[in-house]
Amino acid sequence: MSDSPAPGEAPGARSGRLGPTAISLASVGLVVTWSSGFVGAELAHRADGEPITVLAWRFVVLAGILVAAMLALRRPWPGPRSWLRQGTIGLLSQACYLLAVFEGVRFGVDGGTAALIAALQPLLVATVAGRILGERATRWTWLGMALGLVGVALVVSGRIGTTDAPWWAYLVPFAGVLALGTGTVLQRRWHADDDLLQTITLQSLVAGGALMAVALLRGVAAPPTSPDVWGAILWLVVLASLGGYGLYVTVTRSHGATFVSTLLYLTPPTTMLWVLLVFGVPVPPIGIVGLAVAAVGVTIVLVAQRRARPRG
Repeated sequence: MSDSPAPGEAPGARSGRLGPTAISLASVGLVVTWSSGFVGAELAHRADGEPITVLAWRFVVLAGILVAAMLALRRPWPGPRSWLRQGTIGLLSQACYLLAVFEGVRFGVDGGTAALIAALQPLLVATVAGRILGERATRWTWLGMALGLVGVALVVSGRIGTTDAPWWAYLVPFAGVLALGTGTVLQRRWHADDDLLQTITLQSLVAGGALMAVALLRGVAAPPTSPDVWGAILWLVVLASLGGYGLYVTVTRSHGATFVSTLLYLTPPTTMLWVLLVFGVPVPPIGIVGLAVAAVGVTIVLVAQRRARPRG
């Protein structure tokens, strides 16, 4: 059963929104688990895992878990229209986004620059969402997002160095940002009757098939043999996919594309804290400043949206 849109929401959006406590917990969980994906990638790198192999098998394991859950719970499989829509979103938000970021780094773009490019996503989504979804951004919203971008720039400034990457290599992670932003807007625009389990199952099956096809073409589709690589894959499946992406879909459906994209400003500084806990890498003072600036920016956006909602 589908819900009708609430006043002020984009056509096709759910009328039932998460309550204040639920959305607060979901937002914190999203930032923490989404950030864990960068730690999982570092774990795989330290174990000498081939990036595309790790990505492909991550989604093979993920799809297997989700399909098993669908069968165990006897959930109905959606029709062709849902496969088309959810498959498109999965290709954009998962396969294309992740592959573009990994490829950008492979072509020589350093991780700090890739993170800074990824931080452009909230601004892109806010620009598009206002025209397509009716999620109008106020001046306070733009100010908050600008502060968030400054905060991210401060966090990654110490990791941005000179490389020999050709100029076009920087367009690769930017293409990934465009793919994730487009998928986020479509997730909100194409709201269907599919529940969370159906949604991420369909998206993961299609994304996994695409990534495995790339791995096969490159001749690196064989399953990893290192226990450490499999540990990294399980980290990515449980925390980044089931946790991070599941909450990403949930928050997007509840509070919109601009809202969820703005939260991503907190992922680079949160990753910094993850790296401290997992690898013991100390947090530089500029990182603390960047975390504070990004937090202020996100707070401004969230307060501005909350005040604007009754008027909508």
